[in-house]
Amino acid sequence: METIDKELHSSPFPPPSEGRVEAGKDKDLHSSPFPPPLEGTGEAGKLLIVSAPSGSGKSTIVNFLMKEHPEFRLAFSVSATSRPPRGEEQNGVEYYFLSEEEFRNHIKADDFLEYEEVYEGRFYGTLKSQVEEKLAAGLNVVFDVDVKGGINIKKHYGDKALSIFIQPPSIEALRKRLILRATDDMKQIESRLAKAEYEMSFAPQFDRILVNDDLETAKREAVAMLEEFLASPPTPLRGEGSLEAVAPF
Repeated sequence: METIDKELHSSPFPPPSEGRVEAGKDKDLHSSPFPPPLEGTGEAGKLLIVSAPSGSGKSTIVNFLMKEHPEFRLAFSVSATSRPPRGEEQNGVEYYFLSEEEFRNHIKADDFLEYEEVYEGRFYGTLKSQVEEKLAAGLNVVFDVDVKGGINIKKHYGDKALSIFIQPPSIEALRKRLILRATDDMKQIESRLAKAEYEMSFAPQFDRILVNDDLETAKREAVAMLEEFLASPPTPLRGEGSLEAVAPF
């Protein structure tokens, strides 16, 4: 296992919980940088879950929604990982960087909404606390996650979340996109295509399927989907109850 300097991955979160994580607790230890809920509304935020095969335009559409539509009050969910930072990556921006030991301690404390061990000792996951803080602040939290993580989050939040699966018009169209992107050799492209076919088999488990045949059309459709979802009745803030664990696939 790689050794990670403590200063590089110091966590902005409180130590792993002895019990459950509850929204609104430990304010002094984990103060929120986000604005409070709108006065008098008691309105919590909602969740947007976006999954897609590599090359389907997911990141482009998510970035468009966040940058061009401030009225949606979107806040990106930042994942935690046990891998060390790369290049100019910053803690709390690209990821929350934890050591493997810290990550495992948070797992034992049931602090993750979902997590996955990609390979031995290398974890990725979503901490409940950072999601609940944003929701309590009245922000709508965006998840850019793999299909299994997306399905787990949807199961946990139910109607409070909108899950969208973005897919290419066909595998052949995706092959052409990946070749034109020129970032992978043909062996890697074929591997990505095989994974894409597998991921597309999960599409029916999402609320909406967005076929990205034309990017501008896909952007407009994504905006319409989100407008309809956010216009539905507001979600009341959580009471004293705690979050239940969602087991990873």
